Amino acid sequence: MIVNPPTAPGERPAFRYYEFCMAGMVTVLLCANLIGPAKVCSVTLPVLGTFVFGAGNLFFPISYIFDDLITEVYGYARARRVAWAGLGALMFATVMTQFILRVPPSRLEPYNATLQPALEVVFGGTWRIVAASMIAYWCGDFTNSFVLAKLKVLTHGRWLWTRTVGSTMAGQAVDSLLFYPIAFGGLWTSASLFHVIAFNWTFKVSVEVVSTPFIYYVVGRLKRAEGIDTFDRTTHFTPFSFRDEGEVVTYRPR
Repeated sequence: MIVNPPTAPGERPAFRYYEFCMAGMVTVLLCANLIGPAKVCSVTLPVLGTFVFGAGNLFFPISYIFDDLITEVYGYARARRVAWAGLGALMFATVMTQFILRVPPSRLEPYNATLQPALEVVFGGTWRIVAASMIAYWCGDFTNSFVLAKLKVLTHGRWLWTRTVGSTMAGQAVDSLLFYPIAFGGLWTSASLFHVIAFNWTFKVSVEVVSTPFIYYVVGRLKRAEGIDTFDRTTHFTPFSFRDEGEVVTYRPR
């Protein structure tokens, strides 16, 4: 149901910033999965000790911030489209990198002798890591959007921080609990898996908490700019649909 629709009867609302949000999320997702995982970093903090983590984890939480913004402003159904776009981009990037790695390098170019091994190190992830990344992203992202949309209805649109932080806690838990066992189960000890999962979950949730004032600001601006606020009271929450559905009401700033 659309109250006071900004377009003519029968037309869908025209959004000015939805595509930009989608592009931002997919860009962060691709960069975090293609560039970051190749580098393992370590940071030593006073009292807490040394922490080891993949560099991609520094930026991957930004994709969840985008997911929160999209679900909060545009609703679960449109966030679902973004999730599938992200998965499609990851699949294409994987196919493209594997194809390029397997194309025979020209022996006429001496630089290829250095470039080919470097490309294989950076982009030649094992099938387990690639599969783990896609499965964890797909399940974690949909969990994040589902929890946020449900909490928004339960709280009647109040207390934004409870649903952004709460959905991230759930989504990142699913992501970490799937990715590391699938990618490294049997290679790492159980203790190592536990510590890495715990650290990455804590770090990613902390990024969301610290970003809360920024999220409040952007959500408010987007709702005013688009003239909508979405409550998924009638949405069918299956991941396997591309229909725009849900209850959209005009946003009126106080």
